[in-house]
Amino acid sequence: MNGASLDDEAVGQAFRRLMSSLMIFDYVVVFAYRGKERPIDLYSTFDAKDHVLFVSLYQAGPYLLDPFYHAACAPKQGAWRMRELAPDRFFSSEYYRTYYVQTGLAEEVGFFVPVSEQVTVVLSLMRREATGTFSAAEFALLKKAEPLVAGLVRHHWADLDRRFDTALAKTGRSRRKALHPPADGVWRHLNLTDREAAIIELVLQGHSSESIGLKLGISTGTVKVHRRNVYRKLGISSQTQLLSLYIKKLGH
Repeated sequence: MNGASLDDEAVGQAFRRLMSSLMIFDYVVVFAYRGKERPIDLYSTFDAKDHVLFVSLYQAGPYLLDPFYHAACAPKQGAWRMRELAPDRFFSSEYYRTYYVQTGLAEEVGFFVPVSEQVTVVLSLMRREATGTFSAAEFALLKKAEPLVAGLVRHHWADLDRRFDTALAKTGRSRRKALHPPADGVWRHLNLTDREAAIIELVLQGHSSESIGLKLGISTGTVKVHRRNVYRKLGISSQTQLLSLYIKKLGH
């Protein structure tokens, strides 16, 4: 392991110990996000099998549909529950049913800490179904701990832009190209217009037609027309097929 990863491990363990003194949880995972670039995994407590699902598979593309990713890009700050950030139809979305439900989580809460103009670190605490959700009192404790967590992150992970630049250099891609990740290529390859692509991205994230209309400033009826046109253009009839096509094309 190199020096950076050892530092990441030490900081992650310090965060885990701090949280363990306050409450019970099953997993910790820490990601850094910069725009649409592949997130950097800074620390996690998963075994090898769970690491594949929660980290490797997530980094391959599903992060683009994750409410935490979109909150990090906003960027939001402070402690948040997943359900506070999720779109109105997230828990009935195909992404939730086919990917997120595999995690077996009852709840996920995260500390969102912007460390530069473009980078936000998200430190997640996860509880499995058997452990149950975080109580109001526990979440209030997390809120009180937020300044301490933010200080820890900003002190130790202030130079993450350089890490992202290094990761980009290894792939041979420029910063400009990184702003257009594989997901954008999926829609171009499928011959969707920009408006159609924007709507379908929001569908996959778990937004209802009403929510999409509000976000894009168009009527619910117009959203539904675009959705029907996309399904006809792609030769599909369900969100299950849409997500399957998205993930399949993302892997190419």
